[in-house]
Amino acid sequence: MEGYLDARQISKTFGRERVLNDCSLQLAKSSTLSVLGRSGSGKTTLLKIIAGLETADSGTITLDGTSLYRVPPHQRGVVYLYQEALLFPHLNVFENVAFGLRIRKVPEPELRERVDRMLGELRIQDQARKSPNHLSGGQRQRVAFGRALIINPRVLLLDEPFGALDARTRGEMQEFYRRIAAEFRITSVFVTHDLKEALLMGDRLAVMEGGSLTHYASREAFVADARTGVAAEVSFWQHLQLKNHE
Repeated sequence: MEGYLDARQISKTFGRERVLNDCSLQLAKSSTLSVLGRSGSGKTTLLKIIAGLETADSGTITLDGTSLYRVPPHQRGVVYLYQEALLFPHLNVFENVAFGLRIRKVPEPELRERVDRMLGELRIQDQARKSPNHLSGGQRQRVAFGRALIINPRVLLLDEPFGALDARTRGEMQEFYRRIAAEFRITSVFVTHDLKEALLMGDRLAVMEGGSLTHYASREAFVADARTGVAAEVSFWQHLQLKNHE
């Protein structure tokens, strides 16, 4: 199977440590692949290679049938979002979202119309004149998404994007992302170490373990694999329920 985003047999070694071992990833357009894995499993390295921020030792990556070999990061149409929003502190919300359009010299009337519409979609239009340090964590992440989406990226790479948020805000942002992913028909790889988040966010599911990536043909196959931790999670809650009835 060839995907819209197609990475094949990606390997990477740092010194004597083999971080990625022949990883392959195929992703259909307008879909989200959740990659579940512990810290140090190679998830971030894989995203950075797809984004062009790291170079693979071997393997190939194509996007919509075109090789990304030697294509610089800013020309790939791929946006990499970190756990931290990394907004420009000297720019207000409006100008943070507008940044990519200004770089592309979009005419001012069109720029303002597009940014205003994006802020409305993100439900932060009332925050337009605020600086990033006056925003909550969830609001900052919404601004980061807006800045990414407004330039119409071909692929979003999400590296634990909600990992720094408290549980309530994280839940709100998960719902927010599911809404905008459907609305903007986003193609994305969503990396997380949180089992429930992986299940919530992905149309397709994969596990990264020891530098190797395992894809699952269905949600049922993911649940059935002991490595994902679903069985252990279910067992815990069943055991707790039994104890409560003793």
